[in-house]
Amino acid sequence: MHTTTLLTLLPLLAFAVPTPSTATQDTSQITAQQIQQIAPRSVNCDKPPAKGECATADQAAPNIAKSFENYGVTSKAEQAAVIALMAFESEEFRFSRNKVPGVEGQGTRNMQSPSYNAKYASSIPAISDKVSAANGEAGQILDILLADEEYDFGSGAWFLTTQCEQSVRETLQSGSEEGWQGYISGCVGTEANEGRRRYWESAVKALGVSS
Repeated sequence: MHTTTLLTLLPLLAFAVPTPSTATQDTSQITAQQIQQIAPRSVNCDKPPAKGECATADQAAPNIAKSFENYGVTSKAEQAAVIALMAFESEEFRFSRNKVPGVEGQGTRNMQSPSYNAKYASSIPAISDKVSAANGEAGQILDILLADEEYDFGSGAWFLTTQCEQSVRETLQSGSEEGWQGYISGCVGTEANEGRRRYWESAVKALGVSS
């Protein structure tokens, strides 16, 4: 598992927080085949490295697609960047909790820090009672999010749409490498290294993004 503690370099930003829709969503725009192209190991969960954490492309695709519907992420370039980040951080959806250095409460497929998971969980009306009962306990909040695949896979779209400045999103929407680097370094707050770039390139190809 990677050693980067994700999403710790930025101050909390005051953005309006969209809430997931309860309406039935069309999940046809992201397919399991596209997810497998980006994250080949997601074809199955044979011999998973962590009990109960691995998810296949068949599980990931509809939940990621629903998150894009819920949070209004219609740009293919933005979708590719979010999926690539999740694939890298979760080691191709094989983990949902941080293992190294083992930060309590860090997780979801976006491998968010506990502070962002608290904000994310608080933005979802359907789990507000459970979040309140957790009383800020990071591990419990993560457990609540991971109990529902929709919330587990929804963190990437939530983060993009609530924590990234509009200028970052506009540049990212161009489909350029510069836009992707700005998203990783200027919003996510981590290094746009070769490992992340490879997943982004695969996602751009799988989703047919043009710059």
